[in-house]
Amino acid sequence: MKFHRPERVSDLIIEELSKLILREVEIPGALITITDAEVAKDLSRAVVKISVYPSEKGAEVLKVLEKSRKQLQFQLGRKMNIRPMPQIVFRSDLGPEKAAGVEKALLEEKE
Repeated sequence: MKFHRPERVSDLIIEELSKLILREVEIPGALITITDAEVAKDLSRAVVKISVYPSEKGAEVLKVLEKSRKQLQFQLGRKMNIRPMPQIVFRSDLGPEKAAGVEKALLEEKE
């Protein structure tokens, strides 16, 4: 069984960054979930996709995460101890939100 390093790093980033965000980032009334982390083959960059509930808080959460990015990345690097440590970039994952909108439209059409 062959494992690919970017995929292993991606799984590790999701696991460790989730714990860090839970501990370090204060956003009252928002639930933040990391849905994916796409790590470049050369490990230079990791695009971390987040889902926020309620979705209206999404922009606020992204601002706070971006402000905390360097500190989160530093702590993540110490925890994971890999070289090179990918540069973290946060993005909204609109997949669940779009799916909910499609489902709602289908239900309304049915009625």
